[in-house]
Amino acid sequence: MYLQHFGMGQLPFTLTPNTSFFFGLAPHVEALQVLQTALETGEGFIKVTGEVGTGKTLICRKLLNDLPTQYHCAYLPNPYLSPKELRFAVAGELGLNLPNKIDQQQLTRLIHERLLELNHQGFHVLLVLDEAQAIPDDSIEALRLFTNLETESRKLLQVVLFGQQELDERLAQAKFRQLRQRITFSYHLRPLSWDEIQAYIQYRLTTAGYQGLQLFNVSDIKLLAKAARGIPRLVNILAHKSLLLCYGEGAQKVQTKHCRAAIRDTEDINLTERSGFSRSSMLVIVLLLALMLTIGFTDVSSDWLTQISEH
Repeated sequence: MYLQHFGMGQLPFTLTPNTSFFFGLAPHVEALQVLQTALETGEGFIKVTGEVGTGKTLICRKLLNDLPTQYHCAYLPNPYLSPKELRFAVAGELGLNLPNKIDQQQLTRLIHERLLELNHQGFHVLLVLDEAQAIPDDSIEALRLFTNLETESRKLLQVVLFGQQELDERLAQAKFRQLRQRITFSYHLRPLSWDEIQAYIQYRLTTAGYQGLQLFNVSDIKLLAKAARGIPRLVNILAHKSLLLCYGEGAQKVQTKHCRAAIRDTEDINLTERSGFSRSSMLVIVLLLALMLTIGFTDVSSDWLTQISEH
């Protein structure tokens, strides 16, 4: 790999949500501030949504790592669970030792008793669900009923939902209006701007141990940012492939050709960058061809057309 070539101690653009690479970009900091404010209120549901790859899981892990000691957290990374499975998963996260045979009513009672016990010990209990857009409808209702458990002064359980934008679409249905009214705080992660991506790339390179001259110039970062639509995960993929291509040629600095090759090799990026033709360029070509046909200039050289298409 290119680590020794560039003098790095670790890969800078892995897809694993590594909190040691957390960079205080505005949308991520704002999301954490909303979460921290919401947790202090001790009420209801908290929701963080965003496009795939915008950093929801990273923020989730950052939140879990930085929770004060008075919080007891139950974390479900895969909430595609039936109501029964959800109750058992929550019970397990709360540290309950369950008998081999137990009905759902007994299970709910034991969960309630455990929440009361933790409350009496001074703990605030937090249930965090990642990929929350995958929760089945019946389990969403079971989740809502968990938040009915309370003392005279506060809820026994707060729920934080991290999910893709489809979560908002699902919760917009009339049958989920009761849960919607319990969402006291929410935040939607936006894509990054190109200058945020510039700072993001440089930070990750520095964190990985790179100490040389700037590897990516401004125009190439703008190119990657546009192709990735501001999505950090896609930025990671494109930057990683660009470094691989640079290393493969033995170069010390990433060039535009490396970035373009990385874009062509990557799925789910800006298609105008991937194909090399923008809609406006294609429209110009079509209009010029129509004009030439109208006035009778049909004998056009292929070289001239190629020059226009590259405009």
